[in-house]
Amino acid sequence: MATNGNAPKEITAAQLPDLLANDNSVKLAGIDVDGQLRGKLVSKKKFLSIAESGFGFCSVIFGWDMHDQTYIKELKVSNKENGYRDIIAIPDLNSFRRIPWENNVPFFLISFHDPDTMEPVSACPRGLLRKQLAKLSEKGYGAMAGAEYEFFQFRAPSENASDSTASYLKENPPHSLPSLTEGMFGYSLTRPVHNKDYYYDIFNTCEQFQCNIEGWHTESGPGVFEAALEFGEVKQMADRASLFKYVVKSVATKYGITPCFMAKPKQGLPGNSGHMHISLVDKDGKNLLAREEVDPNAPYPDVAYLSDLGRHFLAGILEGLPDVMPMVALTINSYKRLVENFWAPVTVSWGLEHRAASIRLIGPPGSKAGATRFEIRVPGADANPFYVLSAVLALGWRGVEKKLEIPCPPLGKGEQVGGVTDAGARLAKSLKEATDRFMRKDSIAREVFGDEFVDHYGGTREHEIRLWDEAVTDWEMKRYIETV
Repeated sequence: MATNGNAPKEITAAQLPDLLANDNSVKLAGIDVDGQLRGKLVSKKKFLSIAESGFGFCSVIFGWDMHDQTYIKELKVSNKENGYRDIIAIPDLNSFRRIPWENNVPFFLISFHDPDTMEPVSACPRGLLRKQLAKLSEKGYGAMAGAEYEFFQFRAPSENASDSTASYLKENPPHSLPSLTEGMFGYSLTRPVHNKDYYYDIFNTCEQFQCNIEGWHTESGPGVFEAALEFGEVKQMADRASLFKYVVKSVATKYGITPCFMAKPKQGLPGNSGHMHISLVDKDGKNLLAREEVDPNAPYPDVAYLSDLGRHFLAGILEGLPDVMPMVALTINSYKRLVENFWAPVTVSWGLEHRAASIRLIGPPGSKAGATRFEIRVPGADANPFYVLSAVLALGWRGVEKKLEIPCPPLGKGEQVGGVTDAGARLAKSLKEATDRFMRKDSIAREVFGDEFVDHYGGTREHEIRLWDEAVTDWEMKRYIETV
């Protein structure tokens, strides 16, 4: 089994020579705004020399999109004027693990810092999340989180498993790509048997790579699996959520399978969700969302067991959610998932154990008080987990500080999101609508994250919108080529 073995929980630079005694190289990776891992392999000698001080890393990873096309608009972090200068990448020594599918090469995550101030780069996902956690830490609080990811899987028709999906798609339309399995079979015990080596390889490799899966099953949809990652401290959860996708994509290559985490791969079917569960705890690990005793005078029965702090936190999320939508639904395709009648939330809504609402409150009497938490159901599997958790914490903590009141009643058990009884505002229907609201002068996003982050990240979304506006799609060609 490839793990970090007997490595101490807190790793110092002085311990690295012994920890890496039998290695000659180290793999390093950071996260960009789209949630993509960007990194390199370095020699052990190089790594030991920069383990504390960091090293120069080209800032262009914050100056181009997920396909390495530089942004149409010049943005502050990385641009032609500053020569796409280096920023400082500092390894997180406590993120150490070994990559089991690459001969157990050592692996560390890195965070990005401004070379002039040594402050976290405003757009660095790991740095942004740490800033939000620092607000809680000042009060002696912490946060716990869990992630659930659904994803489609495809396999190009070929006798040679090494033939890539990319090669197939050069000659064939995307929707001709066969699913790993056919039919709608959520929670099936027999479907995974068809690809059992792959199925168990992912589960076991995630454990070896320290992004453990708590629950692993088929979801309703052709070739769809769902993984619930092990609940844990927020910083580690965000790391593990990003690394989970890395594991799945890496393991899948040897089986000739292509996992797909885009929000809506198939028209007419539910999309891929990326739900996040979150709770607040004190320094002793006590759940701060749980109420000591039921509140007979609660404003709504749904929050009778929710603490005052929990109510303010919920109110903050609900009030600010429309202003941070690009952080939880980051692509053009994300909004194809957020439509009515497909098990996805489309309004500012909440409810106790309500799986159609944007925020599902989980707690007594349906579960124990210590498990009280919010399930944020808006993000898709395409979302950047660092930005999602940053948004939730920033909005929720704003609600606590301002003692906000819950702005809308809960959805009843028989009420559907977007129905006549749903009092919540409709969330953005497109990335353009979402980005316009995110970037407006008085947005809550600017209040909690600052102008520099909003201007940079918003600019990256405007780039995505521009590319979409200029694209001519297959749908348009089929519909209009002979009829206009």
